[in-house]
Amino acid sequence: MTLSEELRARGFVQEHTGDLADVLDGEHRVVYHGIDPSADSAHAGNMAVWVLLKHLKNAGHNIVFLVGGGTGMIGDPKPDAERTLQEETVVAKNVENIKKQAARIFGDDGVMFVNNADWLLEQKLVAFLRDIGKHFTVNELVKKDAIASRMKSNEGISYTEFAYPILQAFDYLQLHQSHNCTLQVGGSDQWGNIVAGVDLIRRKTKEVVHALTVPLVTDKATGKKFGKSEGNAVWLDAKKTSPYDFYQFWFNTSDENVVPYLKLFTFLSLDEIADIEKEVAENPSGRHAQKRLAEEVTKFVHGDSVTLETPSHKVKRGTSVVDVLVEGGLAKSKREARTFIEDGAVTLNGERIKDVDAEISEGVLQRGKRKQNQIAIELDS
Repeated sequence: MTLSEELRARGFVQEHTGDLADVLDGEHRVVYHGIDPSADSAHAGNMAVWVLLKHLKNAGHNIVFLVGGGTGMIGDPKPDAERTLQEETVVAKNVENIKKQAARIFGDDGVMFVNNADWLLEQKLVAFLRDIGKHFTVNELVKKDAIASRMKSNEGISYTEFAYPILQAFDYLQLHQSHNCTLQVGGSDQWGNIVAGVDLIRRKTKEVVHALTVPLVTDKATGKKFGKSEGNAVWLDAKKTSPYDFYQFWFNTSDENVVPYLKLFTFLSLDEIADIEKEVAENPSGRHAQKRLAEEVTKFVHGDSVTLETPSHKVKRGTSVVDVLVEGGLAKSKREARTFIEDGAVTLNGERIKDVDAEISEGVLQRGKRKQNQIAIELDS
């Protein structure tokens, strides 16, 4: 199976320019991907593209990983509201944090890390408008989804964010000229920005470069954007999302999502995933697929030596189980905690708690079987 065939089979291909086999299966390319430092960590929603980069790297393509210290000072337009501009010092700190995360995952061999602040902040306005802005029409820019949505809203869109696609296109031109990048990859929501770069390079240099986007991953069970857990992002930074919680997020994957996620987020062979799929059909309650998914993705992000210790929670002697469930994050409210207990969903050291007025004792408190949400209770004497 060729690389292009495998990537299609795994679900990585949304839109692309040219013939995908010609783009991916021929001579090795320099492939570019960019991420803006809107936070001090990447999150699970970024991971499909990162895994794609790893596949491309393993196949011999060279990777240019861009962290947008320049574009991050503006921000890609959101469809519903203007972004809050971040201070330069915050952007710079976020750039370094994300670079370290990516470097740990990808290593140094075959990967170059760049920051577009190195060239964007040096541009002079009039020269940039003459040399780059001249190649864009307002007609093209207003067709982009986020810009179109904002122009229809009461809030509108600032010229700052309106110009963002031009800056991203200029990044592609810069990297094409300096590093011979001929393929940019990103999420499907970036298609318009990436193609803008393809067009700019054609207009400026008469050369052909390519674009490839990955489908945005959603939870089929809920329809929500992937990477969100109860309203909070699942971060790659172990200080923001512990390896234990990170593992649990993947282990909690629904049966209908788990096989597609194995294809997208792990490097298990398609044959091995097919065998796992058969096992899921025969024994869905065993959750073997979820366990393999959680193990593989956690190792990819945190390394082989990561420990998955159960989080500990220290409480005063005499505290009720209901209060501990809420304090420990296993229930959103006392009412929900009582319901869990009444439904037989709460255990301490494997023994079901039946009394909603029971006091806590030391051990492992767990809510539910499927989610395996648990905390180690320590009594504060």
